[in-house]
Amino acid sequence: MTDDKYPAIRAEGLTKTYGSGESTVYALRGVSLSVLRGEMVVLLGPSGSGKSTLLNILGGLDSPSAGQVFFDQDELTGFDDRHLTQFRREYVGFVFQFYNLIPSLTARENVALVTEIAREPMTPEQALELVGLGKRMDHFPAQLSGGEQQRVAIARAIAKQPRVLLCDEPTGALDSKTGIVVLEAIARVNRELGTTTMVITHNAAIANMADRILTMGDGQIQRTELNAHPCAPAELSW
Repeated sequence: MTDDKYPAIRAEGLTKTYGSGESTVYALRGVSLSVLRGEMVVLLGPSGSGKSTLLNILGGLDSPSAGQVFFDQDELTGFDDRHLTQFRREYVGFVFQFYNLIPSLTARENVALVTEIAREPMTPEQALELVGLGKRMDHFPAQLSGGEQQRVAIARAIAKQPRVLLCDEPTGALDSKTGIVVLEAIARVNRELGTTTMVITHNAAIANMADRILTMGDGQIQRTELNAHPCAPAELSW
């Protein structure tokens, strides 16, 4: 499925509507973009600008009303539900604002839920080491801070070694100090595994760690900026 001639993700003319007639609501209005392999992209914009809708479509969680999405040379928008499920399972890691960990399982066991069904996973131990939780593997979620729980969620997402990591407000429930630790984990995955990474945030300061910043508004990409000198998460402040 991989071909270096193609971008990791390409979208053409994505439109997403809800309702019909005079009550039609446009979540996306003809969005087109390409995301390069190994690129770190930050999506900025206020609530309701279409960021999450776009990410969900790119990750195969939702379908557009019109337009096409390509992963390498394969058209996702031509997949049926079974093939979309397979695509998400094998190629995409998701991180959300809320951690969605199973309270009765340890950090190691939460990550193992993914490694047991993935095709070529790293071990839970490797994934947790990568996000700096090597010494907290056998703790339950209630014994972990919010930032640690989010890092377990990142470890779970990347343990299957996905080609693409999609993060929707991963620091939204965290204070700035804890958020920076979480962003450091995401940046390390991007850097060391070469995982193509997209991060949604309303926090403009986070954009400074990206290779490219896409600013959304009213269901469209209103501005694209290249960042010649991405900074380390430790240098961020908000």
